[in-house]
Amino acid sequence: MVSDPTLLTIREASTLIAERKLSPVELTKACIARTEALDASLSTYVAFTPEKALEAAEAAEVEIGKDGPRGPMHGIPVGLKDIYDTAGVATTAHSNLLKRRVPTEDAFTVTKLRESGAVITGKLGTFEFAIGGPSFDLFTPPARNPWDPARTTGGSSSGSGAAVAAGMVLGATGSDTGGSIRSPSSLCGLAGIKPTYGLLSRRGILPLSQSLDHAGPMCWTVEDAALMLQAMAGHDPLDPACADVAVPDFTEKLDETVKGKTIGVIRHFHETDHQAAPPVLAAIEQAIAVYRSLGCVIREVTLPPLMDFAAVGLIIMSSEAFAIQLVGHPFAETTVFQLGHC
Repeated sequence: MVSDPTLLTIREASTLIAERKLSPVELTKACIARTEALDASLSTYVAFTPEKALEAAEAAEVEIGKDGPRGPMHGIPVGLKDIYDTAGVATTAHSNLLKRRVPTEDAFTVTKLRESGAVITGKLGTFEFAIGGPSFDLFTPPARNPWDPARTTGGSSSGSGAAVAAGMVLGATGSDTGGSIRSPSSLCGLAGIKPTYGLLSRRGILPLSQSLDHAGPMCWTVEDAALMLQAMAGHDPLDPACADVAVPDFTEKLDETVKGKTIGVIRHFHETDHQAAPPVLAAIEQAIAVYRSLGCVIREVTLPPLMDFAAVGLIIMSSEAFAIQLVGHPFAETTVFQLGHC
C-alpha cells in the first residue's frame, strides 16, 4: 500500500504499477484529489480534464492487467503546457485571443505520450504566448509557486513547474526558447531538460521562435525527466527541424560516475557581466567544489560578454515572434499558428 501516491517519482510509480502494487486509477484519483485541494490557490491549470484522465487511467489499468505495461510511462498522470495541441480540448497559449481555439489533432509529442500510455490530466498555464511574465487580466490567474504562493514560479512553463512541484502530476511538458523550462524548473525545485535542438518534434506546439524553440519534460528527478523524454522523442517527418536519428536510451548512463568529465566554468557571466546575488555566487562555488570532489576536471572558460549572447537571442526571438504572431496569421481561433506546422 502507498500512503500518498502523488509523492512518488515516475520510476517509483511505474515499478509499483508493473508489480501490481499500485493501479493507474488509484494514482490518477490521488492526483485529481490533490489538484482539487490545491489548485484554487495555485492556479496551475487552464483546463483540468479529470474525466478524460480517469478514462485513460481505466484503459491503462485494463491493458496492464492483460499484457503488462508498455513502458515506464504507462498509467502515469502528466500535464501539458497549454501550447501543446490536444484534439478536442482547447489549446490557448493562455491568451484571451485563443480561448475558443480547439485543435482537431494532437501535437506529435502528445501522440507519443499517449502511445506510451501516459494519462493526460489537462492543460497547464503559461505566460501568455509563452513569453513575457505573469499576467493578471487573463481568463485564469497566473500560477503560484507551491513552496511559497507569494513567489513566482518562473516562466513561461509556469503551470507545469507548479503542478509537478505540488504533486498534482508526476511530470509535465514544457517549452524553452530563452529559459522557459530551465527557469520554472529551477524556481520550483524540479529537474527539467531543454533537449538538443531537433531531438523532439515541435509540430502541433504553438511557436514563438522556430530557430530557438525546444520542447521538453519537467519532472521531480533527472531519471524521471529521462523517462519522459524517452517517451516524447522520435523522428517526425512533417517537422523539417526534427532530426532523423535513432533515439538512444536516455537512462543508460544515469548510474555512471562523472569522474574525468570536464566542466567549463564561465565566471565572468555571473561575476561581472551580470553579477549574481551573493547567495547564488556561493551556491555556484559550492557546486563547483562538489564536482571537483567527484573527480571532475574544472576549467575556467572566457567567452564574449553575456549581453552579446542575450542581444543576439533577443533579436532572433523578437523578429521571428513578430513574423508568427503579428504577420503570419490573423489570430483566427481555429487555424492559428500554421507556421508552427511547417
